[in-house]
Amino acid sequence: MPRMGAVIRRPGEGEPLGMGETRAAILVSAEDTAGRYALVETIYAPGFRGPPPHIHREMVDSFYILEGTLRMTAGGEVVDAGPGSFVAVPPGVVHTFANETDAPARVLNLFAPGGFEAYLRELAALPGPPDPATMAELASRYDFEVVDG
Repeated sequence: MPRMGAVIRRPGEGEPLGMGETRAAILVSAEDTAGRYALVETIYAPGFRGPPPHIHREMVDSFYILEGTLRMTAGGEVVDAGPGSFVAVPPGVVHTFANETDAPARVLNLFAPGGFEAYLRELAALPGPPDPATMAELASRYDFEVVDG
């Protein structure tokens, strides 16, 4: 197994990703952690509708709210998660999230194992906002399965 080195990011550092009004920075990637995890800081714009309800087969998807409020729906429970809230969604649990407020929401998203950040890179590289079919096809390559309502 490859050895991991220390990763140090100062404020404002990380790999920036622009996805419309949503901005993200990859703070640590699967490449940095021998695939064990990835950590992304994301600022969701007011009114961000979020992804469709979905599951991950292998990944634990975790959220730590730094600023603002994210409406989290996970395993049939709905919570308005404010600063200091933490939500961990294990594999196979249906979940989604949205920013239904008038203020941005700043969130740390931990993916374990890592690799989902590659989806965010591809999404950010698309010209203009992708249509739902393109997003679904792209996401399906990264342990993201849409669950019909």
